Amino acid sequence: MDADSPAPPFKTSSSSPSPDTSASHASAPSPTSVIAQATLETAVGELRAAVSCLCTSEDLAESEKSVLKIERLWREAGADQAVLAALARPAVINGFVEILFNSVSAQVLQVAVFLLAELASRDDAVVQTLTRVDSDVDCLVALFKKGLVEAVVLICLLAPTPEQLVEMDMAEALVSTIRRGDEDPLKMCIKPKAASVILLSQVLAEGGADSSTSPVPRSALLSERFIRSVAASLEAEQVEERLAAMRILLRCIWEDGHCRSSIADKSSQLGAVLDAFHAVGDADKLDIVRFLYELLKLKKRSAAERVLRAIKDGGSFSMMHTLLVYLQSAPPEHSPVVAGLLLQLDLLVEPRKLSMYREEAVDCLIQCLKNTDFPRSQLLAAETIMCLPGRFSSSGRPLARSTLLRLARVKERHRQSQDLSTVRADAGEDEMEEEKAASEWERKTAYALVSHEFGLVFEALSECLKSKNADLFTTSLVCATWLVYMLSLLPDTGVLGAARVCLLRQFVIVLRSAKHGSDRVLAMVALRSFMNDREGMHDITTYIKDVLKTLRELKKSSGLAFEMLKLLSDGQESSLDMWNHKDINLVDCSSNGEVTSIVYLKNHIFSGHSDGTLKVWEGSENILRLVHETQEHTKAITSLSVLHSEEKLYSGSLDRTIRVWQFRDGVLRCVEIHDTRDPVQNLAVANAMACFVPQGAGVKVLSWNGSSKLLNPGKYVRSMGLVHGKLFCGCNDSSIQEIDLASGTLGVIQSGNKRILGKANPVYSLQVHDGLLYTGSTPSMDGASVKVWNCANYNLVGSMPSSMEARSLVVSADLIYLGSRNGAVEIWSREKLTRIGTLQAGGPSCRVQCMAVDGDGDVLVVGTSDGRIQAWGLT
Repeated sequence: MDADSPAPPFKTSSSSPSPDTSASHASAPSPTSVIAQATLETAVGELRAAVSCLCTSEDLAESEKSVLKIERLWREAGADQAVLAALARPAVINGFVEILFNSVSAQVLQVAVFLLAELASRDDAVVQTLTRVDSDVDCLVALFKKGLVEAVVLICLLAPTPEQLVEMDMAEALVSTIRRGDEDPLKMCIKPKAASVILLSQVLAEGGADSSTSPVPRSALLSERFIRSVAASLEAEQVEERLAAMRILLRCIWEDGHCRSSIADKSSQLGAVLDAFHAVGDADKLDIVRFLYELLKLKKRSAAERVLRAIKDGGSFSMMHTLLVYLQSAPPEHSPVVAGLLLQLDLLVEPRKLSMYREEAVDCLIQCLKNTDFPRSQLLAAETIMCLPGRFSSSGRPLARSTLLRLARVKERHRQSQDLSTVRADAGEDEMEEEKAASEWERKTAYALVSHEFGLVFEALSECLKSKNADLFTTSLVCATWLVYMLSLLPDTGVLGAARVCLLRQFVIVLRSAKHGSDRVLAMVALRSFMNDREGMHDITTYIKDVLKTLRELKKSSGLAFEMLKLLSDGQESSLDMWNHKDINLVDCSSNGEVTSIVYLKNHIFSGHSDGTLKVWEGSENILRLVHETQEHTKAITSLSVLHSEEKLYSGSLDRTIRVWQFRDGVLRCVEIHDTRDPVQNLAVANAMACFVPQGAGVKVLSWNGSSKLLNPGKYVRSMGLVHGKLFCGCNDSSIQEIDLASGTLGVIQSGNKRILGKANPVYSLQVHDGLLYTGSTPSMDGASVKVWNCANYNLVGSMPSSMEARSLVVSADLIYLGSRNGAVEIWSREKLTRIGTLQAGGPSCRVQCMAVDGDGDVLVVGTSDGRIQAWGLT
């Protein structure tokens, strides 16, 4: 009989008689023993009569009465050998089975199952008799599904194979029995709930990890009542039930990690599971470690540390020493998770300078990373390290990758994960304490890893980054980036140089050639950490071209890339190597006259021409490939303007009209025409109005409902820009004004003046960018042709001493482009206002009429007076 099975409730003798007393007892039996023997003989006699009736009677009612009588006699006489022998015969067992097939009495069926279970728990021959005929087992399963919960005990004792259990399709009944709890009115040898827990564990194991094909509905596993009942079995007397409950809970966690916290709340019940570690085999030990390890993946650091303390102090034996012994003999594929759990237990208290537990755990993880003979072990070790920062979502997903990507200040198109462990400005005291504890834990784990053997972990991770296994590469990249980043937060560990030697080149390779953008961002975060010291910055400049190229690509979506570009370009701003432009394409439209205006909209380039033609070009891959053209204006198009909020294009022409265009499915359609009654020299649009420069003085404001008014009538406006209801005007007399369109108020940014011999100095070009106003004209007395103004207070904040006449200008995030009357385009640094280089768009007699840059600032498109359009890309 199994050691965990309960002892028979009745024994004929409690102990063996001693040699000294046996003779006297035999010659003079006590009155009590005589009475007991007589009672037993009477009970056996009655039992034989009841058994005879059960086996021979054809009357169901009589047979049912016999079953009830047998149960009464069994309880009175107990499991005496004579009683057991009388009931364990195949004929009697078959009689009980016949009752199961034919009776409709719930009481009789319960009693029959109870008696069969009692017999099966004591005599293997009974089990053989019951399993010999499949229909007998099928009958038990059918009764269990109909609500006879006691039948599950007998099914459990029959020990069907996992395959047979799945075929029985009784998962729903098992779950229902578990939810009912420890109800057991018949006091069976195994409680129905215990039997159900054991069987359900086997069903889940046989069903596999795929929830779509699982025999147990996901919703049934995740109900709070079910989880609470299963968790109570962690303290069961039977080791088998404890382990089964643990495996079910582990499966619940895998199905939906959100239930992890409710399981962890019952961490006080872990003591019995910990004690079972010493009484089970290696496979069960690994399951226990996995269960404990999964419980630690909690969103709140305080909750995770409560579980760690329950593991550390909950068992009858030292769990740390137990894990250490197990680790030393565990196979490679089991070692990482054991080492991860052991390391966390060791770090629970303030780390000591020397700890054999920590040394063994970290050494194991590193050796697993380096063990190329066991790729599975390598990946598990990397995944274990990735979990050590201790930051998890509410479902238990590690947040190391997400947290590091957030450091790059990446502008995600999708909604940011709400699970990221950010502390808001209005966070409460508890939340602040949680973040403080999480940060302290992260420093502890990082220090334990990087300080081992002078940074040996970096060497191991460097080799993993060369792996062709995509999962190992990705996970190792997260680990390496995290540890390098943490070096900048830890006290001097003396291993930064080792990290740089092992990983810097690998990070550059990833930054340059990784397929996934997020991998490149992680490499960028790591390289930024190396830039904190002089030697790291020097080593990165060895790969400056590769690094700069990728940072320019990433700067459109990452604030960190922009920051790194500034650091790396310090002292190199005027170098063409830093801002190299490559000629992408050139098209000749001279048959349409001059190119008068160019704008970008929805990855397409739109150009207006002096013969009234409007053309659409591809603006991305096949740049300047003609997509569509139309000529609905009867005179020259002078200006194009884009209303991005409505994805509409507006064209102003000397034919006294403003046309509104929509571009869909490769076709440009004119959807509105507005009569201006004046030739349109320049155009700016807003949602409710258009502002245009007429042939005479002032600026006309045209409402889309047809009304118009004249503003700034005393000035001849040459250039203008409309931003947030403010119209900026650059005039022929070099004056610059700001007009509030809502109130009509006018502010003077620069007063007008006359040059020598009475020649004016027009403001040819004007653009507003990031709160600054850039104006271009002929070089003034101080040699500056471009001035930069603060839009808020009109203060002059900078100037660009270009010797050329700035006929047109366009501003990107990093650069300012100036177009001249001799075909040259100067490139200037927007931050330092220093000249970087020059591009040539045409011959000396060719004017740069218009320019545009794409939304990312990577492509410059120039239109000239000789009808050419040319594109350059920032490389």
